[in-house]
Amino acid sequence: MRTLILATVLVLLSLSAVAQQPAAPAPPPTDPSKAAYMSAKDFAAAIAKQPTDRNGNVRIFNLAPYNVGVEHRMPGMQGAAVHDHDAELFYIIDGAATIVTGGKLLNPTRPNANNSAGTAIEGGVSQALAKGDFVLVPEGVPHWFSEIKGSLTQIALHLPRSAAQ
Repeated sequence: MRTLILATVLVLLSLSAVAQQPAAPAPPPTDPSKAAYMSAKDFAAAIAKQPTDRNGNVRIFNLAPYNVGVEHRMPGMQGAAVHDHDAELFYIIDGAATIVTGGKLLNPTRPNANNSAGTAIEGGVSQALAKGDFVLVPEGVPHWFSEIKGSLTQIALHLPRSAAQ
């Protein structure tokens, strides 16, 4: 009985401590007539929200038609993708990986009207990536992280091509 009471008290105390945590920073504005800003402190906090034991994604900005996220990837199977209308710019914050671009998606599916997904890429060009590297993948080009070495944290920025282009 004492153990049950002690466990209940510990749970209540831990819930109280969680409730006293500071609130997450307000999301950036979604008004397209204003710039979106994030401080270095808030950016570091967003990166800290990433899981360390699995793949994860924290949206930094979503100012349609643009979106920026911080992605954390762990070793293991990664999906391949093609974005029909968006180029994708990756900046490697930490870690190392190999990206394959070009070629042909294997086992393609269509998760939505603007993207294709696959299990891997056949053909294509492999490029080793490390902290500080950038990669720009044009729209319509298959891309796939074929190998993650340790873990990978990156910024992913989707850049839509305008109709005039």
